[in-house]
Amino acid sequence: MITGIGHNAYRVRDLDKSLAFYCGILGFKEAFRLYRDDGSTWLVYVLVNDDTFIELFPGGEEALEIGPKSIAYTHVSLAVDDIFATVRELAGRGLEVIGEPKMGRDYNYQFWITDPDGNRIELMQMMPNSLQLKAIADLNARG
Repeated sequence: MITGIGHNAYRVRDLDKSLAFYCGILGFKEAFRLYRDDGSTWLVYVLVNDDTFIELFPGGEEALEIGPKSIAYTHVSLAVDDIFATVRELAGRGLEVIGEPKMGRDYNYQFWITDPDGNRIELMQMMPNSLQLKAIADLNARG
């Protein structure tokens, strides 16, 4: 059975800038690298938590334009325990912070950031009355 999402993968333009963002600013840890036969870096695994990774593939050259009506991957959401403290901490680590976290229609706080390649990242704090937690409780009650 499927137990979760193992990783999200991104092709990045500048591996060092991406690692500075994901490890330096967001606080994740570089786990390991895989190399091509010629010794060049093929990909880098970055550990998000005990069972989730982000894969970074260097060598990206062409950005994809994703608009509000594109059929495409649009963002990753990172769960946080205290969104206001998290945003302050990330600002202290050098993240450009514009605005404040806002309550979403799902009754969770959210704040949007981007990585060095413009990939959208939602920071989300699940609140006790969130639609997601209500759905989880309802689905678990049904068995």
